[in-house]
Amino acid sequence: MIHSDIIAQCNEMAAARMHADYDALGAHLDRRGIDIEQIKAKVATYGLAVPSWGVGTGGTRFARFPGTGEPRDIFDKLSDCGLIHQLTRATPSVSLHIPWDAQPAADLNSKAEEVGLVFDAMNSNTFQDQPEQTHSYKFGSLAHTDAATRQQAVDHNIACIELGQQIGSKALTIWVGDGSNFPGQTNFTRQFERYLDAAKQVYQALPDDWTLLTEHKMYEPAFYSTVVQDWGTSLLIAQQMGDKAKCLVDLGHHAPNVNIEMIVARLTQFGKLGGFHFNDSKYGDDDLDTGSIDPYRLFLVFNELVEAETNPDFNPMHMLDQSHNVTDPIESLMVSATEVQRAYAQALLVDRPKLAGYQEDNDALMATTMLKDGFRTDVEPILAMARLEAGGAIDPVATYRASGYRTKVASERPAVGGAGGGIV
Repeated sequence: MIHSDIIAQCNEMAAARMHADYDALGAHLDRRGIDIEQIKAKVATYGLAVPSWGVGTGGTRFARFPGTGEPRDIFDKLSDCGLIHQLTRATPSVSLHIPWDAQPAADLNSKAEEVGLVFDAMNSNTFQDQPEQTHSYKFGSLAHTDAATRQQAVDHNIACIELGQQIGSKALTIWVGDGSNFPGQTNFTRQFERYLDAAKQVYQALPDDWTLLTEHKMYEPAFYSTVVQDWGTSLLIAQQMGDKAKCLVDLGHHAPNVNIEMIVARLTQFGKLGGFHFNDSKYGDDDLDTGSIDPYRLFLVFNELVEAETNPDFNPMHMLDQSHNVTDPIESLMVSATEVQRAYAQALLVDRPKLAGYQEDNDALMATTMLKDGFRTDVEPILAMARLEAGGAIDPVATYRASGYRTKVASERPAVGGAGGGIV
């Protein structure tokens, strides 16, 4: 963590300009009939989870080039995640991936309390073989042709639930790489039936107050067919499971030009939107920093989410899921958390009664202009003021760099070799 004096010193240098910008934006919004204080209050209560695996350097399919001060274990990861929240005040929770992060619950709880975090959804891993495994997932896990392999995958997911109960988590996210790489390799129907049967066993182990999130992905590592390849299949699974099962939307898991905001609207309409993995994409599942490629799409997603906020039961989980290949992961996660907050604040600026009127009148030009008015508004002063009032940093990246945190942890954590590839 960073000493509070460093944060205070950096904030003091940036405060005058930030206050001036905030006052100017407040006057501008007031002319539009918008109370800047109300927008700031909503932004201040918004939070999303950071992934434990996100604070390590990612990689390509060919190589990984570790940075300095790589976290050695989950406890180093939690320290880095705690720092992100300390500066942004936007990431109060962390999502664990098992078995990567498996440790005694008491130790996890103690470290989380130390760094001011709570635990978000648990993530199971049946897309990789682990040293202690009896059966390989080379040809699938929950949908494998071998019953013993499927049971191994079921047991692993249940173990994730059991650990999650001990650390305060309330959800399990399941993503599988099951599918096929050649035509004729598998029977699509029987494979999906096997998946459903195994997933139902996991669902039956859920506590009453938990949610099962099913995550879809168009391709990889199964390049010909994927068992849970799109939101329609994810919805079918959730409907087959029951009320506690919902769909998770990863922004990078779609074909190019797919209308993700409409998927969000559809799943919301039928009560099956469970949460998000935020990132960005140019060609496929690139896991780029959130908002780095298409910030307008991110805004359009939040436009649908704000539209649904009037429903008191609507509370999807929000998490970042990125791979940082050439940047400091802490910096990328801080910037991405801010970009998600920015999209939320911009969506809050949309005059919804006017928008509804234009929609009813089929006035396409004015309707889309209403959205652009929100998106084009620079809401950075609102985000900065919310951070300042919550004890965070006006400029998180500048404060982080001024603190020398990366140099400090690099002196404590052994250098990591770069052999091997893989996105995470």
